[in-house]
Formats: sequence, structure tokens, C-alpha cells
Amino acid sequence: MQKVENSETTNKISFIACIIPAFADAYKMSVPNAYIYLKKYGGLSYLLDQWWALHTENIVWAVRDIYEVCRNNGGLR
Repeated sequence: MQKVENSETTNKISFIACIIPAFADAYKMSVPNAYIYLKKYGGLSYLLDQWWALHTENIVWAVRDIYEVCRNNGGLR
């Protein structure tokens, strides 16, 4: 069972490491600023909770979904 948990954790980390820079690029901000924005407006929590579903989408749609969560929580970009 340990291998499954490690594999899932590795996949989650890989996806997050990919999606934050994609979000930063899409909305013309640095990666550190994207992280701060996502954390402030709930996008990071959404990403951590919903990564499994988001990783099955096209990355453009996943970034858009995360943006909508942030916008609904007061984020403007």
C-alpha cells in the first residue's frame, strides 16, 4: 500500500508543479506571484482538493477552472 500512496503523492506534486507555472503564464504573472494569488483567493486549496479531476482536463481548462474559483473568491486579474 505504501507504493500507491507514494505514487499518488508524486503524481499530485507533479501536477501542481506543472499547473502553477501554467497559471502564471496564462495570466501574465511570475510563478511566485501566481502562488500567492492562488493561496489568497482559494485557488490553491481548490487545486489541492480537486487535483485528481483537474489533471484529467486539458491544461487550459484546468487553469480556467482554477481562475474561476479565485474570481469567485474576490480575485481580480
